Amino acid sequence: MVGVIKGLEPGKRPALLISECQRGILDPSLTTLPGLAQQVAERGVLHRIAQLAAVCRAHDIPVFHVHIGHLPGMVGCAISSPLMAMSRRSGGLVAGTPVAEVMPEVAPQAGDIVCSRKAGLAMWYGTDLDSLLRNCGVRTLLMTGVSSNIALFGGTLGGVDRGYQVVIPEDATAGTTPDSHRIMIETTYPVLASITTTADVIAAISANAANSVQ
Repeated sequence: MVGVIKGLEPGKRPALLISECQRGILDPSLTTLPGLAQQVAERGVLHRIAQLAAVCRAHDIPVFHVHIGHLPGMVGCAISSPLMAMSRRSGGLVAGTPVAEVMPEVAPQAGDIVCSRKAGLAMWYGTDLDSLLRNCGVRTLLMTGVSSNIALFGGTLGGVDRGYQVVIPEDATAGTTPDSHRIMIETTYPVLASITTTADVIAAISANAANSVQ
């Protein structure tokens, strides 16, 4: 029997957030971050995200895809970090180009919501994600995707600052290296979020749905 996961107690409406699962990040033929793409493949991350998304859709839990969609030439992006400088050298993830496309395993489906940012490193920057979540009655964020050491960290910290609880199914996430992922999961996320597994999240969602019809 799965214990209660903080943030997924009955009555708390969650949303699934799928972070940056785009070809320019995760497709081995296009990525500028081969280590991250390799971690996602080896850990089976996209398969688990797809499982979570299917369960969420079946239980009327909103599914959000948070993407990068740079303007041509990365206009409007401050090159304020080594990561942004690397992105500029590669041309960025320009909206409408192959590198900005979603990995097919986790492509948006009817009813999903896509939020795209033109600049910055975190999903809240310059997007309407917060207002959309609140208008959907969401209180808990299920954070999945990449990367656990940058984008997901920014998303988690920003979510907590905005009053959301965060649940991280650890096996549906990955970092740029095994060590960077492990360090974040063991030392940083435990003070911000509930750390769990895809299977336990699915079990909690199913149990809540069963209890609601009794």
